[in-house]
Amino acid sequence: MSQTLISAYYAKALQTQNLQNTIAQTQHRTQLKGLVGSSLSLVIAEVFKTADKPFLLIFDDKEEAAYYLNDLEQLIGQKDVLFYPGSYRRPYQIEETNNANVLLRAEVLNRINSRKRPVVIVTYPDALFEKVVTKRELEKNTLKLSVGEELSIDFVNEVLFEYKFKRVDFVTEPGDFAVRGGIVDVFSFSHDEPYRIEFFGDEVDSIRTFDVETQLSTERIKKVSIIPNVAN
Repeated sequence: MSQTLISAYYAKALQTQNLQNTIAQTQHRTQLKGLVGSSLSLVIAEVFKTADKPFLLIFDDKEEAAYYLNDLEQLIGQKDVLFYPGSYRRPYQIEETNNANVLLRAEVLNRINSRKRPVVIVTYPDALFEKVVTKRELEKNTLKLSVGEELSIDFVNEVLFEYKFKRVDFVTEPGDFAVRGGIVDVFSFSHDEPYRIEFFGDEVDSIRTFDVETQLSTERIKKVSIIPNVAN
């Protein structure tokens, strides 16, 4: 049986429809029983599609969270399912920060702060126990740029140093930035690809994402939010 048919079956199930109505009409706690394996993912996916609310899913540990993350990405789509992991390579070993995980955490916080359409956030207790930057601090430490905006490369350079970004020859990981003539490459902790910001004088002429391996542009965008390591 195909995924489409299975999803349609769960969508039409009376229990799913009752759950959709309950979530839409009340703030009370709802308990689900009897859902095994991917059946939980299927129910969550169908309810989320009609709920118009963000979902926070807390699983027992990282491995279980990763299992359901994979399910939900397949059912809902990667853009609407976010993973919120712990920052550290090993629990509570703060000297061993995992940059990839810091990036994922920042992406979730940025998405929440931007108030875009609701998402499903998948996490686990160890990740939630870590200290999180406040909304005010996140906004204060976010550099927002848009095409056509007037500001100098020197200003961007100073802000990135203030945010503890590291100036390098070639950007390869979150926290790096490079300046070449009228071009600034910067790898924000809120996006899985770095940005290439091209200036014409003191005006932002274009913003593109680019591939770290090839250094070639991948997508042209209108605006960008550059966020430092929120775990620091």
